[in-house]
Amino acid sequence: MTDAITRNKWDKAAGIFDLMNGAGPEKRWRPVKEALYAKMAGKILFLAVGTGLDIGCFPSGKDITGIDISPKMLEKAAPRVAAYDGNMTARVMDVHDMDFADASFDQVFTSCTFCSVPDPVAGLKQLKRVLKPGGGLYMFEHTGSRVFPFSLMMNLLNPVFRGLGPEINRDTVANVRAAGFEIRSVNNITLDMVKTIEAVA
Repeated sequence: MTDAITRNKWDKAAGIFDLMNGAGPEKRWRPVKEALYAKMAGKILFLAVGTGLDIGCFPSGKDITGIDISPKMLEKAAPRVAAYDGNMTARVMDVHDMDFADASFDQVFTSCTFCSVPDPVAGLKQLKRVLKPGGGLYMFEHTGSRVFPFSLMMNLLNPVFRGLGPEINRDTVANVRAAGFEIRSVNNITLDMVKTIEAVA
């Protein structure tokens, strides 16, 4: 069953999402995302399409299924999905309740997603389920920090950010391991707070 609270939260954010995220953050992290997405191959699941800002970083000619919990986000994303130079579809779907068969995808990609998934380990287990054995999980994520004073600040501020959308102090690397993935690499981009994670089902 779709999480109505999370869906409504992101539906409300859809109107201002590009304004908040479409300039500075996307410009700063675009080279990192492009390098990560250059590894796309086979049948791909992209989790949390949002308004489609990441689509401009995708290599052309790929076979991509995108999902997002928010219908309003996907309405904003529709022109970008349609303009993608490859095969891309997008569906409204909750990661906790995906209707894909087991072992449906060769790869899964995420972008600043697991700060907002209500039960991150359960969501990651669902991604593992729909991945083929040996399939790759590729993540661009912001996480909690172990560096003082950032660790303290993020823990103190997390209740405020949780109400707005994302949580800012999650240990996503540990969650990936807890979901049964084998970590292949973790690349810190901004201290230890923004990173790429590559893992195998």
